[in-house]
Amino acid sequence: MRVPVALAGALTLAATMLSGCGLKPMYAGGGNGAVARGLSGVQVAAIDGRAGWLVRNALVDELGAGGNAAPRYRLDVRLDDKLEGFALLSDDTIGRERRTLRARYQLVDLASGDIVLDATAGSDAGIDVVSSDYATIAAEQTALENLSKDVASRIVTSVALRLRGDTRQ
Repeated sequence: MRVPVALAGALTLAATMLSGCGLKPMYAGGGNGAVARGLSGVQVAAIDGRAGWLVRNALVDELGAGGNAAPRYRLDVRLDDKLEGFALLSDDTIGRERRTLRARYQLVDLASGDIVLDATAGSDAGIDVVSSDYATIAAEQTALENLSKDVASRIVTSVALRLRGDTRQ
């Protein structure tokens, strides 16, 4: 099928305009790119609690840490994990819960001890409270696992932007 000349011209114009807009792929170069190498040089400090264990594991997975390179940065994370009930039913029982996971993190340059990045990330989830205690506890744990992955992903994105040299957060 032949593309009409006007459509081909519009696509060429759009491609030209997009290339000049300043967008740069963050992970250009794949595993050998500057950002990927920088992320693999981030050591994640231990984080307290079950939520901390989950977040640290997710961070290590996403950062690609554990390579042969000596760590250049240390990531210190403090978590605030809250589970609160709301939506009272007519029989004074809780019908819904909200799980909130917030992280304050600092990226520390190991050579100088300077804090390169000091920021926060967070996520929350709603949980239905049902008549089965087992199902409610399972939902709370699943929410924590999902929130841990989400918070870790937000942290890694922020760290990658900083390592790329983007100071706008």
